[in-house]
Amino acid sequence: MVHGSSSVSARVGTLGPVGEPRQHIDVGERQRRLAVRHALATPAEAVDEAARSVLALHGTDPASVYLSAWARVPGLTHADVDDALYESRTVVKHMAMRRTVWVVPTDLMPVVQSAASDLIAAAERRRLARDLQRCGVTDDPARWMRKAERAAVTALEKHGPSLGRELSDAVPMLRTKITSGPSDKAPEFGVMTRVTTILSASGQVTRGRAGGTWRQRQPRWVRMADWAPTAVADPPVPAVEARADLVRSWLRAFGPGTFDDLKWWTGWTVAFTRTALADAGAVEVSLDGDLTGYLLPDDIAPTPALAPWVALLPSLDPTTMAWKDRDWYLGAHRPRLFDPYGNAGPAIWCDGRVVGGWGQRPDGEVVLEFLEDVGSEARTAVEEQAAVLTSWLDGEQVKPSFPTPLQRELSA
Repeated sequence: MVHGSSSVSARVGTLGPVGEPRQHIDVGERQRRLAVRHALATPAEAVDEAARSVLALHGTDPASVYLSAWARVPGLTHADVDDALYESRTVVKHMAMRRTVWVVPTDLMPVVQSAASDLIAAAERRRLARDLQRCGVTDDPARWMRKAERAAVTALEKHGPSLGRELSDAVPMLRTKITSGPSDKAPEFGVMTRVTTILSASGQVTRGRAGGTWRQRQPRWVRMADWAPTAVADPPVPAVEARADLVRSWLRAFGPGTFDDLKWWTGWTVAFTRTALADAGAVEVSLDGDLTGYLLPDDIAPTPALAPWVALLPSLDPTTMAWKDRDWYLGAHRPRLFDPYGNAGPAIWCDGRVVGGWGQRPDGEVVLEFLEDVGSEARTAVEEQAAVLTSWLDGEQVKPSFPTPLQRELSA
C-alpha cells in the first residue's frame, strides 16, 4: 500500500573488535526496514508470504488474520485466506510464542514447535496438574493427563474435525470440572479448554476450518498429523538449534531489535534469550535512544529510499505488536491505540510510524482519526484505503477482542 519516505539515513560505523565503534541504526533506517520486510511498501503475493514477512500472523482474533493479509497482498479475497488456512494449508494455526495463537507458515512449524511451543505445553501441563490435584480429581495428574490427551487424539482420529462440544461428548474426561482457585467461591469450569491448549501447544492438534463466519472463533479441532503432516518433524528439531533458527528469522523480519524486544516476543527466559542470540551469531548495533540492538552480521546494509506508503493494519497486527519498545514508531499514541494490557488496536501507518487509528460504524463503514498531521497527500491515500477496505468488508463489522479507547470512540 504505497505512500511516503524518510529522509533520515542509517549512520554507518564499523563492526570490529571490542572497543571499536558499533554500527548505528537510526529510526529512519528501522522504519524503512519495517516497510520493506513486512510487505507494506513492497506487497506480498500470497497469504503464506504475508505471514512469513512478519514470521507469523496473530491469530487470536480470527478476523485479524484476514485483515493483516489484506493489508499486505493486493487484490486478496476472503476465499484466498480460506484456501491458505483450510485447503492448501500453506499456513497453520498454532499455539506458540507467549501462549498466543499464531498463523505460521507450515514449513516453519518444526522450528516454532521446538523453540517455543514445547515450552508452553510443558508449562500448561504443570499448571493443570496442580489444579487437578488441588481439586481432588486425581492423585496422579500426570497419568490422568496422558490418558485424557490420548483419548482426545484418538477421538479426532476416529471422528475427524470436531467442535469443542463434539470432542467433549466423545471424551467424558474433558467434561471434568475444576475450580480456578482454592476459595469456595471460585468459579468452576471444565478442563476442555485446558486440555486442548496443551494438545495445541504440543503440536498434536490444530484448529481446522472454523464453524460460523470468518470473524468468529469456533475452532474445529483436528489432528495435526492429518491436517498438515509436514508441520510435524520426526525427529523434532533440537530445542537449542530451533531457538537459534527462530532468532535468525526474527532478526530478518524485525531487526534491529533489543534484547528485551526479543525476550518479550518469544516469551523466553533471560538465559534462553541470551544463549539463542549468541548461537544465532547476532551482532550488536547502537540504536537511537542510547539502546543496544541486534542484527545478523550479513544484514547490516542500509535500506534504499522508499516511495511514500500508507497502510491500515488491524488489531493485534504483528507489525504494531512486534517490539516491546515501541516509542520509535508509536510516539505518544500508545494510550489511545493500546488497551491497558498491551494489546494493539486498529492503526493507521504512514512511512514507518503509527499516525492514527481506525474503526467501523455499525453499518460497516471504516472511519479514521489522525493523531498527527500527515499532510494532504498522505491523508488522501489513507482515505482511499479506507474506502477500499469498507468495500472489502461488505457490511461486516469486525469487533476486536481487546477494544482500545480510540477504536471504541470510532465505533460508537
